[in-house]
Amino acid sequence: MENNFLYVNGEKVEFGNERNLLEVIRKTNIEIPTFCYHSELSIYGACRMCVVDIDGRGIVTSCTTKPQPGMKVKTHTSEVRKIRKIALELILANHDRNCTSCVKSDTCKLQKLSNDLGVNEIRFKEREIRFDLDKSSDALIRDPNKCILCGDCVRACGEIQGIGVIDFVKRGEKAAVMPAFGKELANVDCVDCGQCARVCPTASITPKYEVDKVWKEIENPDKVVVAQIAPAVRVAIGELFGFKPGALLTGQIVNALKMIGFDKVFDTSFAADLTVIEEANEFIQRKQEDYKLPLFTSCCPGWVKFVEYYHPELITNLSSCKSPQQMFGSVAKEILPELLNIKKENLAVVSIMPCTAKKAEAKRPEFNHGGIKEVDYVLTTVELAAMIKEAGIKFENLTPEPLDMPMGFKSGAGVIFGNSGGVSEAVARYAYEKLTGQKLFDFEFKQLRGSDALRTAELELNGTKIRMAIVSGLKNASELIKKLKNKEAEYDIIEVMACPGGCIAGAGQPYTTESDNKCKRASALYESDKTLQLHKSQDNPYVSELYSSLLGEPNSRKAHSLLHTKYYNRRRITPENLIKLADNDSKKLTVEVCVGTNCYVKGSQKIISEVLNYIEKKGLSNAVAVKATFCMEKCNEGPNVKLAGETMNTTDSDEIIKLIKEKLNLTQEINY
Repeated sequence: MENNFLYVNGEKVEFGNERNLLEVIRKTNIEIPTFCYHSELSIYGACRMCVVDIDGRGIVTSCTTKPQPGMKVKTHTSEVRKIRKIALELILANHDRNCTSCVKSDTCKLQKLSNDLGVNEIRFKEREIRFDLDKSSDALIRDPNKCILCGDCVRACGEIQGIGVIDFVKRGEKAAVMPAFGKELANVDCVDCGQCARVCPTASITPKYEVDKVWKEIENPDKVVVAQIAPAVRVAIGELFGFKPGALLTGQIVNALKMIGFDKVFDTSFAADLTVIEEANEFIQRKQEDYKLPLFTSCCPGWVKFVEYYHPELITNLSSCKSPQQMFGSVAKEILPELLNIKKENLAVVSIMPCTAKKAEAKRPEFNHGGIKEVDYVLTTVELAAMIKEAGIKFENLTPEPLDMPMGFKSGAGVIFGNSGGVSEAVARYAYEKLTGQKLFDFEFKQLRGSDALRTAELELNGTKIRMAIVSGLKNASELIKKLKNKEAEYDIIEVMACPGGCIAGAGQPYTTESDNKCKRASALYESDKTLQLHKSQDNPYVSELYSSLLGEPNSRKAHSLLHTKYYNRRRITPENLIKLADNDSKKLTVEVCVGTNCYVKGSQKIISEVLNYIEKKGLSNAVAVKATFCMEKCNEGPNVKLAGETMNTTDSDEIIKLIKEKLNLTQEINY
């Protein structure tokens, strides 16, 4: 066993499967400072904060060093401490230090390490270059002046989500993290998931705050302001007030919201129960008709937007159900004005969410009806905590208060929506009784639970086999989509959450580098399910009353009007914005090839290359013009090509070349 030991500050330490020396040292209750190191991301080694002194090797970064038997490591020699402080001073010299007014002041890792390492002065000149603030996104604010170039956001966007809309640009003092071509976030294919903000140790990328707008609504005497609380919020907000991760604080949140001035406080889990019934019935109908399977869940707006941008051919496979947030808003605006005896325009619905994508979702035009939005404002968990502190409320001392009826009542099925796999389990609880006609008593489907990014299960209900897949993280979703397209996998229903682990790890949750916190939040939601009297959405009496008094049957015309929607192919560049690939004029034969995402991945680039090569070899540049265009609105076919005004879909460049020869009356054989 001697080969499995090394020495940290003279103490013998056993190591096993740790990725690096940093993880071994942290087992000894020594906190090595880091910025660029994150347990969910690749090892980067850029910030140089984690340096240690290894006997015989000198100063090295512990995050990039593999543990080896017999190593003798010192973690806080005078030289090591000096290097860390200099590195931190250099970071601070390039950082906008308006800390007193920073939204992340309480949880800023840069401030914490400055205090921990005793950095009392900065001997280096401040950077003179200033970057513009990017407020274009409905979900996020990006401040490059607070960026410390740790690369966490870049790797989160690329490695966790597989999108990569932000990256490093330029060099030296001009180095920055930006979207492509210096564009604003709203002008690139960002899906608003906020995973970049979740891992950012400073306030370089943060959720877009709406606290001031909500305060104005509360202070408006003509407005009735109601709140809905998402499941994941209640098990995370306590971390900002000294509670342990996973502390269930629903009643305390209700008390705090009422003290702030909210008139009514409801539960998004009520709308989650609605979602289960609508989505399950939609799935059962599709399954029976073998129509547009697999059915993808549509609860996560980050995932929905990802489909609209990157896989528009799957839009018809998305459930038409609105997310629970929007279902709640739609029903609230329908029934509360009469119940509260107010005009609809005087009702403000505020969502308390763990998610940044929900902010953008609430602003989608299809959820705005004649100037009245279904959900008016979305606050994150962190924003709610900020409001509580601003009001001077001692949250840790509050006693629980009940949620308001009727939209404050929920089943355990609605609560577990906050976990990856929760939607699938809730649907399974409904589908079991619907398809078998039998009462379900053992309500837990533990085969659908777990922490793996991709989980699969097969249920047999009254002779009907249901193949289910659960995936979190958009990169993992992309890999699953590839398997589906290559016929390597086949499922009936697939739950997708953009954030790893589900809503419990949303970008609006308290900042943490501890992966164990997610597990504790998830466990708390399952425990909450156990303690509730009802565990199936169909048993929620207030949901049943809503169907009998307003909606009629699941998936009825009225239900579709209030609870369902349509999603769209999102293309930023129109067909009129063509990229010229060869000199052309109006007299030439025109070949247009779509290079939108769908056609691109199906081989349009190869078609362009081969057609251009043919034209060049045969000296036809004066007769044929080749253009790259975007979206011919036939993404389920593709790659799409328009030749002389006629559209076709083909992967065979020889077929296009043959048509070119016919159009040009080239009768003699050409060897290509």
